[in-house]
Amino acid sequence: MISGAYIDLANQEIDLAKNKIGQEITVGSIFFGGGTPSLMQPLDIGKVINKIKSDFHLADSAEITLEANPDSVDKDKLSQFLDVGINRLSFGMQSAVPHVLKTLDRTHNPENLPKVTGWAKELGFNEISVDLIYGTPGESMQDWQQSINSALSLPISHISAYALIVEPGTKLAAQIKRGEIEQIDDDLTAEKYLVADKSFSTAGFHWYELSNWAKNDSKSQHNLSYWNGENWWGIGPGAHSHINGERFWNVKHPNSYKEKIQKNELPIQDSEILQASQIESERLMLSIRLTSGIETKSLNNQQIQDLSTYVKTGHLNQSDWQNGRATLTLNGRLIADRIVREILL
Repeated sequence: MISGAYIDLANQEIDLAKNKIGQEITVGSIFFGGGTPSLMQPLDIGKVINKIKSDFHLADSAEITLEANPDSVDKDKLSQFLDVGINRLSFGMQSAVPHVLKTLDRTHNPENLPKVTGWAKELGFNEISVDLIYGTPGESMQDWQQSINSALSLPISHISAYALIVEPGTKLAAQIKRGEIEQIDDDLTAEKYLVADKSFSTAGFHWYELSNWAKNDSKSQHNLSYWNGENWWGIGPGAHSHINGERFWNVKHPNSYKEKIQKNELPIQDSEILQASQIESERLMLSIRLTSGIETKSLNNQQIQDLSTYVKTGHLNQSDWQNGRATLTLNGRLIADRIVREILL
């Protein structure tokens, strides 16, 4: 599907979405992600933004983010993205070390990051984010520190750092299974998180979600909407949506997507109505990741009893606990999944 044709289909899906949820909707954020949307023409991106503006109420303060591969943009293209309404850029950096990028099967040149972020800042982008991945097999602590230092040398306002998860069936999983690449060292991965948090904090970035740090007023509003369980509509093949307790997802194959849109049908493959227990479980799993944590008055007696153990061990903040909130300490962030599993049982 060529870019222009795809954009026409995406805008038709926006029409169908409008018919389902109505026009009296205020859109607080738009996020162009998945694949490499920065390969698209800025005018096509602008068509989608203008369509949303015309069909809904786009908030004056709306955050409009574009994910970008640093190899896929130049200064002129960034300028055009700014002109059509993009006001936040998220660059997939992953690492500044070539051999780590090779293991991750990422092809971009790390030397391009200073250039593209510098251009973006010069053009007037005030919100620039980079994503890092840590825990890659073969990545030493020195490699990780090099990536941290490289990221912090850029004119950014936000940084994400995610521990590598090796998904079954991937090339990397097969390489590890065959012994071609070493296993992930969980203890070293945890140590890398601590090193990252210290470096980011020293540089003026404040953690607000388990894997995200931002300078003042630069949190990702789009991601916060996910973590807070708000509504969103995903446009395009394979996109997921959540509207008022209903979760649904589009067909993945571009041809199937095209066929449904051309029949004036929502391209939904399947959906589910979330049960109250699911909604509550997701609230707990996501809330514990945020600095605001979980209000203890929203928990039952057994959950409070279970969590109080982690207050004693220093994994939950004692002062916040006394003020009615369960919030993670730095050490608590290292075992966040274990803590939340305990209160979901």
